[in-house]
Amino acid sequence: MTPLERLRARVGRLGTRLCLGIDPHPDQLPHELSRDVAGIESFARGLLEAAAEHAIAVKINVAFFEAFGSAGVAALERVRGDVPAEQFVVLDAKRGDIGITAERYAEALFARLRADAVTLSPYLGGDAIEPFLRYPDRVVYVLARTSNPSAGDLQDLEVGNAPLHESVARWVVGRWPNEERVGLVVGATAADELRRIRRAVPNPGFLVPGVGAQGGDLAAAVEACDGALAPGLVSVSRAIASASAGSDWRQAAAASAKALADRMQEVSATLPI
Repeated sequence: MTPLERLRARVGRLGTRLCLGIDPHPDQLPHELSRDVAGIESFARGLLEAAAEHAIAVKINVAFFEAFGSAGVAALERVRGDVPAEQFVVLDAKRGDIGITAERYAEALFARLRADAVTLSPYLGGDAIEPFLRYPDRVVYVLARTSNPSAGDLQDLEVGNAPLHESVARWVVGRWPNEERVGLVVGATAADELRRIRRAVPNPGFLVPGVGAQGGDLAAAVEACDGALAPGLVSVSRAIASASAGSDWRQAAAASAKALADRMQEVSATLPI
């Protein structure tokens, strides 16, 4: 199956939209783990073993591995290899550079690390994204309205009669119309913007971060994430990873993931078919 076919199969089986976020910061590891590359690798692997069964996808933030240099990249490769084959894997890299550099980023993320999907910045325009779409069946999520506190500094600037984030969303859809492999990153921390962007661009699947520790609107995220062309993902990291810092951290992560998955399933069940 293609990555999107695997994702659709997972959605059909679990009925949730939960994407397990793996962002292993060394300062936020359980007490029993070392604050080094071995610790983050053990934590990432433990999260996968405990919580991945409740999620339709896994999103790994590459920065938390790259910060350790070559040892961290090697750990990332091993963790990627541990993800169950049926899972849809997003590597959260937020790349965006000129075409020839984008080609090398795409080689690293798709050919070497075997990502099913990556996150990309649109600031350099279409030739920074096209190299990733040359990989058959792989998916990209283009940043539109992110979940961080200062996102509005630039993303809410007026461009014509619309905020920049909405203009980006419309540009993406206009540049790659009816392309199911091109989605958008739209944060749950700005629920009104999330809903408005969904009305403006009904086709692409959304990757929606910000639910959990950032206080994003879970119901709005689930209601808006699916596009007409592709299913969406609601990514949760810290609410699962930080469920406990004690020796029961694996069990706590599993329980938190299950509770979130169940809640998303309940919201999905109320939506019109």
